[in-house]
Amino acid sequence: MIKKQILQIAVVLGATLSFVGCGSGDSSSSSTVGLDSKYSMNYKGLVFYEKNLPISSYKLTPLSDSEFNALTQSQKLLVADKLLSSMFFGYPLKELQTKINSGTFISSIQKQINVETTDKAWLESYIINEDYFRQNLTYQEGVDVLSRFYAAKDLDRYFFHNWVAYILTQNIMFSPAYELDSSHSPNVARVYNRLVTMLDDEAGMRFITYNHMMSEDNWRRFRSPEDNGREMLEIYTLDLNDAHVPIAGKALQNWKLDRDNDTLVIGLNENTQELNLFNTSIVNGDDFYRELAKSSSFTYGVASRLVSFFFTDYTEAQIDSITNTIVSSKPETWQDILKQIIFSKEYLVNSSRAKSAEEVYFSLTKKMNYLHRDYTIYYFYNDLETMHQASMKYKLGKLTRVPLDTLSFATYHKTIREGVLLRRSNPDYVDDYDNWSRQGWSDSFLDNANFTYDYSNEEASLVSLINYMFKAVASRAATAQEIAMFKNHMIVDDNGEKILISPFDMFREGSEESYKRYIAYLVLDYISRLDSTYMHKKVN
Repeated sequence: MIKKQILQIAVVLGATLSFVGCGSGDSSSSSTVGLDSKYSMNYKGLVFYEKNLPISSYKLTPLSDSEFNALTQSQKLLVADKLLSSMFFGYPLKELQTKINSGTFISSIQKQINVETTDKAWLESYIINEDYFRQNLTYQEGVDVLSRFYAAKDLDRYFFHNWVAYILTQNIMFSPAYELDSSHSPNVARVYNRLVTMLDDEAGMRFITYNHMMSEDNWRRFRSPEDNGREMLEIYTLDLNDAHVPIAGKALQNWKLDRDNDTLVIGLNENTQELNLFNTSIVNGDDFYRELAKSSSFTYGVASRLVSFFFTDYTEAQIDSITNTIVSSKPETWQDILKQIIFSKEYLVNSSRAKSAEEVYFSLTKKMNYLHRDYTIYYFYNDLETMHQASMKYKLGKLTRVPLDTLSFATYHKTIREGVLLRRSNPDYVDDYDNWSRQGWSDSFLDNANFTYDYSNEEASLVSLINYMFKAVASRAATAQEIAMFKNHMIVDDNGEKILISPFDMFREGSEESYKRYIAYLVLDYISRLDSTYMHKKVN
């Protein structure tokens, strides 16, 4: 795939690119390099392929299996959910507990995301199948991206690369910015899909960024030489020096976004004057973008953007410290910055922040064996828009990861409460994707095998069911006060014998499942209002 990207760049530049100074950064020599030595392929020192670092090379200390195993059971559940939901994933409680009790939970997840197990042909055909997911919708490209996270069964390399691409397109670095008149829905697919394919091909983060900066998609967001040059400096290197802007504008003087179909045009009036920037000499737009991506400030700039995105409650000094620690490991791939963040002790144990809507939604649908109808993901896409968290829309990316105003958060809560927690899928309509009754958690979520069901002890069974739902959904057990509240509402003392009140009597013969659901609705409604449902918390 990268060969195709290289050829595309050659077309943009109107020239044939050669692979030069392989591995040495020496631009005075040139050679042709085969795929057997792909990690040496570079263009004037810009390396195309990069290997991911081993976990042992991470300077931002990762949480180890032994440290995870030393936590209490409640702490393990909290940390495991923080890690998984941060990646838009989740497991039903019994499966999650098995993984936690394996003794290798952390390392097994690290291995999972390095191995591809997804049947991509099936997945990609499934999410564009009109029988299951409504097609030809407004902003279909964005809906397809969200559908993929919902439909993917495995947390593997392909899922992780899609998640990396999603995180990158949510912030200022790679947002397609379809809110602008000059950017359009197809730009969402172009930017996002290019990221995924280049990640799959093991492209380095510098080459991925260079490729993006050179693209028409990027120019549809920043549309004049000085504007584009200024923004690239600020976005990727945090360079706010106004004296550098005219230099960038001069190098880009023959680049423009033509108003005819918002098309990138590179004219023949190329600058010929040697300019000084990035502690080197540049002349034209290609030089500007290439040397920016190669510059010493690049890694700190992009790492700082991502650290700020995940450590939202940290001070600037703390963000700077974490960023410098990551930079000291010399990462050259987006994966190594993001993995270093989400697997770190700092993130998993010490940090707290509000969860994004995507983190809550996708993890819950997987935890609860949730079934969709054809419009389900489209409505979630629209809900994100209403809560001012639209996917890949904003010119400067999502400035905050959670809804802040009252109406936006009300939409967030309604989406989770009414769209997920209180919606049960009617098994009579499991094959009818056009029916509202299909959407919701399946009855397997409340299967008796998921908790301790004792027909001779109603109270103990009720407490076990309540705790199961709390752990499965909110990643914590119910408190003594919460248990007492539910028991007082659902149990009466009848001549010294505690029995469940109708409509909560799951022991009533012939109606066990319907009565059990009444309990679930009440408990899940309560959980929908808890801060633990919407917060990544630090380990106490």
